[in-house]
Amino acid sequence: MVKIVVIHGPNLNLLGAREPEIYGRTTLAEINQMIEATADKLGLTVDIHQYNGEGEIIQAIHEAGRSADGLIINPGAYTHYSYAIRDALAAVNLEKVEVHLSNIRAREDFRQVSVTAPVCQGIIAGFGSVGYLLALESFVQRRK
Repeated sequence: MVKIVVIHGPNLNLLGAREPEIYGRTTLAEINQMIEATADKLGLTVDIHQYNGEGEIIQAIHEAGRSADGLIINPGAYTHYSYAIRDALAAVNLEKVEVHLSNIRAREDFRQVSVTAPVCQGIIAGFGSVGYLLALESFVQRRK
């Protein structure tokens, strides 16, 4: 069975309460339930984590490189400046999809650039929690 690691970055544990006008009212627990249900329907296994620290995210990426077939990552604010996370993503031989709840291209200037996206196969942004489900589907479709 194909194993996908999902990494939620900083402050995503506050979803549902954090700036709902931008990120919606869906909680991280609800998003994780949707991811698990969709993965089950698609015949995928998922391993889901949330970290606020850059080092924890890097370590999780390294571990995914040894144990998974693919990676979905929402690096949160690290998207825009963490070359360390970018380098960790580049170092692992996995299919990678970057997901953002909001449309980063329609946000503040500093949020419009992703330093991590160039080392991922794709980026899904602006579709809220559905972005994670689209990312799961992309792993299935690319394997056909």
